[in-house]
Amino acid sequence: MDDVLRIALEAEAYDGVAPLDEATRLSLRHRPEQARSWVTQEGFALVVGSELSLVVRPDCRGRGVGTELLEQALADVPGGGPSAGADGELRAWSHGHQPAAVALAASHGFRAVRELWVMRRPTSLELPGTPSLDERLGDVEVRSFRPGDEAEIVRVNAAAFAHHPEQGAMTRDGLAERMAEPWFEPEGLIEAWDRSGETPRLLGFHWTKRHSAESGEVYVVGIDPSAQGRGLGKVLTALGLVHLSDTAEVHLYVESDNAAAVRLYEGLGFTHARADTHVQYARMRP
Repeated sequence: MDDVLRIALEAEAYDGVAPLDEATRLSLRHRPEQARSWVTQEGFALVVGSELSLVVRPDCRGRGVGTELLEQALADVPGGGPSAGADGELRAWSHGHQPAAVALAASHGFRAVRELWVMRRPTSLELPGTPSLDERLGDVEVRSFRPGDEAEIVRVNAAAFAHHPEQGAMTRDGLAERMAEPWFEPEGLIEAWDRSGETPRLLGFHWTKRHSAESGEVYVVGIDPSAQGRGLGKVLTALGLVHLSDTAEVHLYVESDNAAAVRLYEGLGFTHARADTHVQYARMRP
């Protein structure tokens, strides 16, 4: 997969956005046998599970390379079989709103099914007053991650994202893979615990991700459905922004139709530009 990663890095440097998402990169690193690829000197098509990735080197674009790679992949994985989703669809992301991707998708039977927004916030903006870590909010204790919290994080994540096709499927192994990444900071995983009963129970968490000295990310905000409506999402998000306040900008990913989340993030100063839109396409079994 060295050629795949090399071409992906070249495209990222040119486009300013990574053409492979985190789940795909982790699969290539830890489960390469699950990937199918079609690689040339000009680009590659890659299928992992039900997800198709198509990347063309910047200096080879506009020559029909993407069409050739897509048709090679579809000839082997036409939307069904072991690489299709449970609903028989093959899915593909356009990372960034790319007119060429729109045209290529339409010409090969793909339809747009999801929009994922990137929202951004400069850390120079003032934040509303927030509690500090290791502080009690009534029966709720807010603190950073400690070893032993993993099972509760997986439980809350599954409940919070039960209808999310990627995030909700995270397992203990998937959590461990992410915690083994160089960017993981225990203090950047902020948790809210209910201490009112005999057994502490995790109510929600905000997992931050520091990409560099200039860039941070609201990686995951997960609230147990039983604890929603209490304002924990806003408190945990704000605490994560405090943790990332030494960066220049913080960004996040949110479903475009998640009106409640968009309102929350807008209230904290995040904005969205049309160019910061990732589009997922799906192609039904022929």
